[in-house]
Amino acid sequence: MECSAAILIGRHRLTETSLIVHWWTTGHGLVKTVAKGALRPKSPFAGRLDLFVSADIRWTISRTGDLHTLTEAQLTEMRMGLRNDYSRVLTATYLIKLLEWTVERESHVEGLSDLLTKALDYLCLHPASRTVVERFELRLAELFGVAGGLGKPISALQALVHKPIPPQRRQLWSMLKG
Repeated sequence: MECSAAILIGRHRLTETSLIVHWWTTGHGLVKTVAKGALRPKSPFAGRLDLFVSADIRWTISRTGDLHTLTEAQLTEMRMGLRNDYSRVLTATYLIKLLEWTVERESHVEGLSDLLTKALDYLCLHPASRTVVERFELRLAELFGVAGGLGKPISALQALVHKPIPPQRRQLWSMLKG
């Protein structure tokens, strides 16, 4: 059994009553879990598995793959301020996509959990802006040691991972003009 502080970064239906839940964890990086029975009315997970919430979670490690079984989720932060504005939701989604884009599943990179937590907490209280996104990209590039180049941090990150930039960035940039 493993446990960690975590941020819920994605979820989708697995069966009629179960969800696959993606977490950004403090000590394990990206972790994918199945929350069995989460959609049942009397589930212990009812009301606890919303996007961007922070929770202390426990999971049982799978013997055969990377889909582990979620056994407990105790909420620590709801981040209701993110739900007030679509630009905040889109910004938070893009920041999470950047982490998924740059980090291998279940690999810990020191400083990333604090970076994501601070960015999401900031977005709860302040409007989304290009400055927030650019600072996150710069800090991410610094954590990976690729920020020293002459180009923009997003270009340095793209050169590092050899993949196209997440498409949410284009949509976000057109929404956050200026």
